[in-house]
Formats: sequence, structure tokens, C-alpha cells
Amino acid sequence: MSDPVRKHPYPDALRADQAPEPHALLAPVTGLLGTWVGRGRGEYPTLAEEFAYAQEVTFSHDGRPFLHYEARAWLLDADGNPLRPSARESGWWRLQPDGRVEALITQPTGIAEISVGRAGDGTVDLTTHQVALAPTAKEVDATHRRYTLADEDTLDFVHDLAAVGQPLQHHLSARLRRGD
Repeated sequence: MSDPVRKHPYPDALRADQAPEPHALLAPVTGLLGTWVGRGRGEYPTLAEEFAYAQEVTFSHDGRPFLHYEARAWLLDADGNPLRPSARESGWWRLQPDGRVEALITQPTGIAEISVGRAGDGTVDLTTHQVALAPTAKEVDATHRRYTLADEDTLDFVHDLAAVGQPLQHHLSARLRRGD
């Protein structure tokens, strides 16, 4: 009879309950680790009106000097109930020894961003270095993202956008709370 407990084919593979210590280069962003949930408001000149949205952002790591980033959002109705999925993106933040951050962020709508910035004092600022677009993707020229730890359980997010012929300007802001 075979062993009922299957072994992972890669002996160094980690289970979720065996997360390694964060790499030393992640020190400026370890306060972000975990899942954050909350609500925000969005606007843009090409949209008919301001909108409310819910957002979930997760930051994780595997012991190397990279932060895995994943964000999901849902449009909300006037009563705060989800209408439908909205934005979704994922990627990697590469931390450098001097607090610089290089972020690779992709979206299923055909947009891939490389942003650069800094992490320190509870804030991460990222500005577009380069944008790659799939042939049918919406035109996006630049973004600026700021993640600020207001306290250990509150994360503020602000996203500026330059797209579809519009200059860089406010697009989204949200207040997120540390989830379970």
C-alpha cells in the first residue's frame, strides 16, 4: 500500500504555512506583506461619472528579494454592493539595496507596465518607466502609484493615470485595511 501523504516532487518547495523569513532587501516593504481590503473612489475625464469600487491587494514573498503583488477590484452600486469585476493586475516588485523599486505589473486587458521608484518611511512611490501594449489594448502612456502605510493596519492607495490622450492626473484612491 502506498503512503497516503504525497510528497511534493521538489524537496525544497514550501507550503503556505512554512513561509521563509523575508529577504533583507524587503525590509522597506515588509509592512505591506499580507492582504488588504477596502473601498475607494475613481474618476477620469473619459468616464461619464465618478465611481465607487472595492479593492483587494495582496503582497507576498518566497524568501527572495522580490515582492509578489496582486490586486483585484469590483465596481460598486450606490448601496455599496458589487456590480461586476473591474481591474485586475499582478506582478513583481524587485527591491534594490538603496531602497529603489523596479515593478513589473501586468493586466489582463493587454497592458504591461515597468515602473520605478522608491520605498521608505512606510511609502512606496512608483512611476512609469515603460508601458507595453497588446495590439488591442487601451492606450496608456504613464502611471504614478503611491502606497502609504497610515498605520500598521491601514494602507492608502493613490493612482494617477495618463491614458487615451489625457495628461497624467488623479484616477483612483482607496483606503484599505489589513485582512485576515
